[in-house]
Amino acid sequence: MVSANGWSRRGLLAGTAILTAGGAAAGKEDRLADGVVILIHSNEPYVMGHAISYSANLARHFADRGAKLLIEVVANGKGIDIFRADKTPLVEPLATLRQSLPNLTYSMCASSKAIAEAKEQVSIPLISGASLVPFGIGRVVDLQLKGWAYIHA
Repeated sequence: MVSANGWSRRGLLAGTAILTAGGAAAGKEDRLADGVVILIHSNEPYVMGHAISYSANLARHFADRGAKLLIEVVANGKGIDIFRADKTPLVEPLATLRQSLPNLTYSMCASSKAIAEAKEQVSIPLISGASLVPFGIGRVVDLQLKGWAYIHA
């Protein structure tokens, strides 16, 4: 049956299958890097711990396969506490993990940091090895568009 706009159902299904197959293959070939971005937006200690264990377990999993994996932990909202030198309960585990995993990056949302600084009337120090990105969620989307996998801690 042909619809009013001239498209048949069979034609639409065939076209969709062709586009989907081509898009999936092109996407994998166009990847800039094999990586995983882990977003943390909670200051609950168990959630922060998950971000650390996910990073370590993923690195080990891919190393066992002979592959290097880029990992970036992005903190925004209340999750920025994980990378705050004045608040994080995880200074040592974060430092140890970063030393053992050279492909691991820590990023803090500069927007969330500025909001917290204005609210608390303090300058927030970052832990060693952490850097600022303009917007945490923007960083996550940028990495996803490059083919990175996304994990929400």
